[in-house]
Amino acid sequence: MAVSTVLLLASIGVLSLFCQWLAWRVRMPAIVFLLAAGIACGPVFHYLDPNELFGDLLFPMVSLAVAIILFEGSLTLRFSEIRGHGNMVRNLIPIGSIVTGTIGTLAAHWILGISWEISLLFGAISVVTGPTVIAPLLRSVRPSAKLANILQWEGIIIDPVGALLAVLVYEGIVSWGQGNVFGHSVYIFSTTVVVGTVLGAAAGYLNGQVLRKHWIPHYLHNAGTLTFMLGVYALSNEIAHESGLLTVTIMGIWMANMKQVEVESILEFKESLSVLLISALFIILAARIEFSAIAELGWGLALVLAVLLLLARPLSIFLSAIGTDLNWREKLFLSWIAPRGIVAAAVSALFAFQLHNNGFEGGDALVPLVFMLIITTVIVQSLTARPLAQLLGVAQPPELGFLILGANPVARMIATELTSHQVPVVLADTNWENVRQARMDSLQVYFGNPVSEHAANQLDLTGIGHLLVISPYKQMNSLATYHFLDWFGDRNSVYSLSEGEQDKQARYQTAEKIQRTRGLFDGVSFAKLASMASQGFTVKTTQLSEAFTYQDFLARHQGQALVLFVLDGKKQITPVKAMADLEPKVDSMLISLVPAKTVEVRKETKEASRNNGGNGSLRDS
Repeated sequence: MAVSTVLLLASIGVLSLFCQWLAWRVRMPAIVFLLAAGIACGPVFHYLDPNELFGDLLFPMVSLAVAIILFEGSLTLRFSEIRGHGNMVRNLIPIGSIVTGTIGTLAAHWILGISWEISLLFGAISVVTGPTVIAPLLRSVRPSAKLANILQWEGIIIDPVGALLAVLVYEGIVSWGQGNVFGHSVYIFSTTVVVGTVLGAAAGYLNGQVLRKHWIPHYLHNAGTLTFMLGVYALSNEIAHESGLLTVTIMGIWMANMKQVEVESILEFKESLSVLLISALFIILAARIEFSAIAELGWGLALVLAVLLLLARPLSIFLSAIGTDLNWREKLFLSWIAPRGIVAAAVSALFAFQLHNNGFEGGDALVPLVFMLIITTVIVQSLTARPLAQLLGVAQPPELGFLILGANPVARMIATELTSHQVPVVLADTNWENVRQARMDSLQVYFGNPVSEHAANQLDLTGIGHLLVISPYKQMNSLATYHFLDWFGDRNSVYSLSEGEQDKQARYQTAEKIQRTRGLFDGVSFAKLASMASQGFTVKTTQLSEAFTYQDFLARHQGQALVLFVLDGKKQITPVKAMADLEPKVDSMLISLVPAKTVEVRKETKEASRNNGGNGSLRDS
């Protein structure tokens, strides 16, 4: 029975969504399930034939999708942040690319007998990892902050670098295959680099100016940037063949480093594209795999994969780590983590198709070889990375820090006080003014929706194990509560404020799962907290002792103080839900919202501190 085109397209979308949901539930990279779905639909059940479905439009679509992926990745490359990760990232990109590309090329040629041209292309593609597979793995493994930053930045930077290497190798193959001399190959290389760099920089500057000067309305920022980027990509390819990937990469980097250009909303726009376009692309490309092509590679395929995992990656890491402060345990862990992602899959399919059209034999081996590398690295490393991190002692200790939803004045006061006690804190808000003020206060902040896919890839939750919902955005509050209840896996890790007078009615309308999280800070509402802040209340820390007990603290503030956290002698910090049940120990510290002190109270406090030898004083931090 023939299946209609509409049903096939809808099936791809439904499968993409299901795979993304399944990956979220089991905390594994979505690529595992997307590849499995594509293989099942294609070579297993013969339900989907991408060549028949899309015809001549298939690889133009793949090409545009790769451009979107690289542009989004390059928008996150801020030079100031890259410099903060030390020499390891700077070493790993050139050294790792050369080592992995060389070993991958030699292994493919000597072990599998593939031609030098295809082997070189495979070696170039094999250097690519990517944040779309690194980020889910890091969330599950939770290595130390140093290792997480190295892997995250390597994945972001290596995407365009690997794709550019593949472009240059492909151009060299085509030039030499047509009998062109060495000088012509150099000319092609130079033209690609010059056109990509100049056009990309010009496009990035122009688009940044359009956004900065508000020459187009705000609602067109996302769609306008995406459309302009695709137009520049196509124009660049017309001027210099396959220079478009470098062009969009340079364009994104330029925009990311321009001052007063907000690219966060553009990055969020990528979420829908990731689910609908990128996920579907994986299924479509996987459906083109032929088991016969994999079988033709023989047992030598396993040996090539072993060489890349067990020789190329460790050698890259240990050479790049020369002169750094990484110990052998950290180097060993980094040596095992290098999953390949969607850029490798898309670029391999694209160039294999183009090589076939140009009459080069052996290109059919490129796609199954790259896809087997993707499947092997993602599955094996996802299953073994966490036990390895624990065995080597490079896993994060229990996450004691807080993600605070909201960067309003109350949230900023709380974050400042927690930070003074070396408690990791990240503020998240969609209000730019709140975010700007938080940055001025030297607080770590994320501008955007913390439950978005962009946040999943870019929001650094190293050391964070709790969510505090302190914002007036009711819809986002509920979404964040649901999301992080599943993320942190413990209802005692998510706390939210009461909704005030309406809370009793809302109790019957809101899921019990959310209701269990409410009641933070003795059941106050956000409106009450904001009112207290406007009246001059401030967040302060009080050290309890035998000379200054909890009852003395309550008496001093005449019942007006609101205790927010209790920090015990073991440095365990606990948010307060009910002050009536609070029984802090004598060596505990209270972080509280207290009324503004008069001069007389300050004098009295200082006098009491001197009389008690400094114990029991109210410490203003």
